[in-house]
Amino acid sequence: MEFEKLLIKRYNHWEVYLHENQCYLGRSYIWAIRDNVVDFFDMNEEEKREYFQVGKELKTALLTSFNPDLFNYATLANTSPHLHTHVIPRYKDKREFMGIIFKDERWGRNYAPYDREFKLTESKLLEIKNRIQLIL
Repeated sequence: MEFEKLLIKRYNHWEVYLHENQCYLGRSYIWAIRDNVVDFFDMNEEEKREYFQVGKELKTALLTSFNPDLFNYATLANTSPHLHTHVIPRYKDKREFMGIIFKDERWGRNYAPYDREFKLTESKLLEIKNRIQLIL
């Protein structure tokens, strides 16, 4: 699936995308619009201010949409050498959305390794994206 279809919202300095792997319901990432920035601590002041606004808004949208119990955040840049942060909602108990049961198999532990084989159809991914987008 083309990642542009998973764009939830664009800000001045950041974009929010739904992650294609939804084994953690609502998993998203915040992507810097500026090119040639990789390190988290190389954000400029405007990017920093907006980053925390974006993060809080996304967290609120995910809480409202799916009621996660906890959030994990990962800023790694290992396989995508560009400044971005994964926002991983965590769930103590299973969640049902669109008739699909989502179970956090690693609750109480690091989110990774996660089920990389977990796949949803494009239409289901877009339903999750639209649910978040309504609030964000």
